[in-house]
Amino acid sequence: MARPRGAQTRADVVRAALADLYPDVQCALQHRNAFELLGATILSAQCTDERVNMVTPVLFERYPTPSDLAAADPDELETIIKSTGFFRAKAKSLLGMAATLEANFGGEVPTDLDDLVTLPGVGRKTGNVVRSVAFGLPGLPVDTHVGRLSRRLKLTNETDPVKVELELNPMVPPDERGRFSLRLIEHGRQVCDARKPRCADCVLAEMCPSAGTVTPAPRTAKAATTKRARTTPAASAHKKPKAPRR
Repeated sequence: MARPRGAQTRADVVRAALADLYPDVQCALQHRNAFELLGATILSAQCTDERVNMVTPVLFERYPTPSDLAAADPDELETIIKSTGFFRAKAKSLLGMAATLEANFGGEVPTDLDDLVTLPGVGRKTGNVVRSVAFGLPGLPVDTHVGRLSRRLKLTNETDPVKVELELNPMVPPDERGRFSLRLIEHGRQVCDARKPRCADCVLAEMCPSAGTVTPAPRTAKAATTKRARTTPAASAHKKPKAPRR
């Protein structure tokens, strides 16, 4: 198969191939409604979907509605979500998100992206997740997998997620953008790994400009050697105390 020229042609081939490979792809975050998906997506920052799925049943049993969550005790909320990491910042976002839903949207999750991004803790990626998954509306969430695969496939050279989204949008029919994102994510997890992509097993290898060219950066012992040297008794004895950070 000759490699297709042009980003649009490659995008068409990629969409078709991934649709065949992952026909029934689903969002990995468990949810029963748009509010739960919104909260789960906020929690998913710097956290695995598996961990979030362990936390959200407890979270939404305790706070099933925006009104309940907006009135939550911050300490109790932090305790529930602590295992997802960055729990203080996430608790603040969840409380602010719920309060804004109550104050500005009648306790309902809005569908317009311009409205969604006014919620604390919600950017374009989260907004597009909610639009595409919960409401079935056009939305192309760009996470690390989508960005990485899009660059390897030469669909874009951009590194900023918003710019990646805006370049991809014209290449993908509006009603397929959400599924296209989910399929790129699935392929990134299963095949196109960040450090060691399995090009030999990839259905896109024949048309991918980066196939066989990605090599992991070599690891050196320099950092480990430096760390051991700094923790020897002699080094520790002469170490000056660090000034406290402000």
